[in-house]
Amino acid sequence: MFLNAFFSTGRIIFIIFFVIAFTTLIVWSYRKDIKNHERYYKNAGKNVLIYGGIIIAIFIAIRILFGN
Repeated sequence: MFLNAFFSTGRIIFIIFFVIAFTTLIVWSYRKDIKNHERYYKNAGKNVLIYGGIIIAIFIAIRILFGN
């Protein structure tokens, strides 16, 4: 098995447990706070796309104007 070359059995079990526990806690926390997300972060996704797009456009323009 490929993973046995890099990880011991104990480490593989820990990784699997950690990923499952971390994912479960993230989902539980998000579901618990979903009302706050709707109230305080109403248009956050749209704003991130707009401002992120502007920053990327500025970065590309600077790279084009000033070379590598």
